[in-house]
Amino acid sequence: MSGNREKMHTGELYQPGDPEILSWQMQRLDRLYDYNMTRPTEGEKREALLREMLAEVGEGCYIEPPFHTNLGGAHVHFSKYVYANFNLTCVDDTHIYVGDCTMFGPNVTLATAGHPILPELREKGLQFNMPIRIGRNCWLGAGVIVLPGVTIGDNVVVGAGSVVTKDLPDNVVAVGTPCRVLQEVNEHDREYYFKGRKMDSSMLE
Repeated sequence: MSGNREKMHTGELYQPGDPEILSWQMQRLDRLYDYNMTRPTEGEKREALLREMLAEVGEGCYIEPPFHTNLGGAHVHFSKYVYANFNLTCVDDTHIYVGDCTMFGPNVTLATAGHPILPELREKGLQFNMPIRIGRNCWLGAGVIVLPGVTIGDNVVVGAGSVVTKDLPDNVVAVGTPCRVLQEVNEHDREYYFKGRKMDSSMLE
């Protein structure tokens, strides 16, 4: 393994155009292409491909094609019952960890890769990567973007279109660009599921 490939997981600047990385990347992207070309009726084939593509995938996971990743899911770790609507983009140059029962709306982007601000370094094509960690039972709404190095706690709702630049604690609703905590999940949410709409309390049993 080349020094550049090792630096993909250290946060150091490295050269992503290293021939070893590019060769490995192309093989994995071919598999991703196979996944995206599956028919809706080919559920078992999709499951088998996900087990082959992703670093980890628990039972009951579903990713609606098209699914986009930079390294074919090589560094994507999904626990159980993760659901992703169409156009999930995982810039998985380093590791992305997602907990049980988390859901992604359409067009969510999880980006672990960054580039230096200094133009002379960008001109050299240098890059760095920082891992993303998302807890269990989260919901990231349509169009959410999560930036490198961010950790999102358990039971978090991120509003549609938000850009998450910093860590979020457990049990909050967060919105905006940059994303900020709007409120904690509270007793009101045990009675109302959307605006003034009350839920049937038996659903909590």
